[in-house]
Amino acid sequence: MQDDDPTDRREASIGFDFGRLSGRERYKLLIGAIVPRPIALVTTVDRDGRVNAAPFSFFNCLSADPAILAIGVERRGDGRPKDTGRNIRDTQAFTVNIVSRALLDAMNTCAVAFEPEVDETVAAGLALRPGVAVPCPSLLASPASFECRHHVTLAIGGSRDIVLGEVVHAHIHRDCVNERLHVDPVVLDAIGRMGGDLYASTRDLFELPTPSVAEWQAATRR
Repeated sequence: MQDDDPTDRREASIGFDFGRLSGRERYKLLIGAIVPRPIALVTTVDRDGRVNAAPFSFFNCLSADPAILAIGVERRGDGRPKDTGRNIRDTQAFTVNIVSRALLDAMNTCAVAFEPEVDETVAAGLALRPGVAVPCPSLLASPASFECRHHVTLAIGGSRDIVLGEVVHAHIHRDCVNERLHVDPVVLDAIGRMGGDLYASTRDLFELPTPSVAEWQAATRR
């Protein structure tokens, strides 16, 4: 599994040929190194209007114009879609709810492998807000929720789909955003996913402005 190139050892790193690793081995390296990952607690509804909620840490914002969010939705072992993937396919919509520290326990409850007829939001005691532009609700307790219309689904092998959604409406807690549309990261208090069962807080913040070319050149001449 490891490259035999001795230069890797001299550089104090280990090389991994992903073509020779199993899916599980690739997964462990990726989720352990690409951290922290934001968590989307995704709410959807099925054809009968039943609500489903599930967390995804294979998630991020990919574009602002148009506003595109992406989630990686794993399939079942036999290749069938899980509830979230099936509901998005059937209703062409989903809502991403950002997970704050206050939502941590409820998010973990929504990760339980319940049967499709179980409403995870009820099991987790989560209050809902009806969708404005999509049929699926958002979570009142989430500091930021984004209603998304399905844009495209990319089938990645047989184990996972990459779902892109265009944000058509957002709900942001009043105390979390100002008149200039700046979101306060302290009030948002989002959590991130690390490897294994580890999570990270976003409370340890620091500023690092990107310098202009002139500022960088002045600094390097010192």
